[in-house]
Amino acid sequence: MSGLAREVIKWLQSLDLSVSVKYPKRDFANGFLIAEIFSWYFPQEIHMHSYYNAPSLPKKVGNWSQLERLFKKHGLDIPKVLIDGTMHGKPNAAILLVERIYTILTNRVVKRMPIKHELDFSDNNYQSELPPHARSTASQALKNNLAITEFDTDPDQIFRMQRAQAILNNHIENRRKERQENPERFGIQPSIGQLAHRKLPSVKTGKSQQRDSLLYPTSSPDAKDQGAEGQSTMESSQVHFTEIQVKQLNRNEQNSLRQSLYATS
Repeated sequence: MSGLAREVIKWLQSLDLSVSVKYPKRDFANGFLIAEIFSWYFPQEIHMHSYYNAPSLPKKVGNWSQLERLFKKHGLDIPKVLIDGTMHGKPNAAILLVERIYTILTNRVVKRMPIKHELDFSDNNYQSELPPHARSTASQALKNNLAITEFDTDPDQIFRMQRAQAILNNHIENRRKERQENPERFGIQPSIGQLAHRKLPSVKTGKSQQRDSLLYPTSSPDAKDQGAEGQSTMESSQVHFTEIQVKQLNRNEQNSLRQSLYATS
């Protein structure tokens, strides 16, 4: 009963189950022992001849579908993600499910250290504890986080593709973080822009001084003198234009000019 709390183990032993619980991930997967536990509390509604202690997927689905109807009928707060995780053999799913059932049926709280991300049955926490060279590849991440039985129980191909794509995206994001945290391991060289030194100009030109005086006006005498000099410089640098008036020819004048040009040619 590795992983189960001591009080939960004593509770299971007091129920005198037909099968001894040794490996929770395997023993609770088909739902037979879960049905036997509830038969002690709902003897009129649980009939054990309707449940099968078999490892095949159709038997698992049949057992859990009957249990889900019982949970819904009595308003028992057992998440669907816990049921699916237990049926597909996800890590820690069976332990969390049995402890949730223990709390519901006995009104007692399990005394143990809280688990981070209790309803996340992926191997992200385990992979983060491994050294970078021992972490899973993309294909291994799919194999670890997506059971083959999940494809058989869910006929929606689009949903299955989305789940697989979500696992791949999570793997790519973790690899990107590794490259940022340890660029030496991946041989990442800094770009030219990262190596370039960016310095501000130390000497201010007349235009920069004029711009600074307009953006940050001051009331000091020096600032006024500098502003007057900048204004005089601006006035001296202005270009003066002369207006030229052009008289436009009317149609008669254009015809006479055109005839005189033809005559000369």
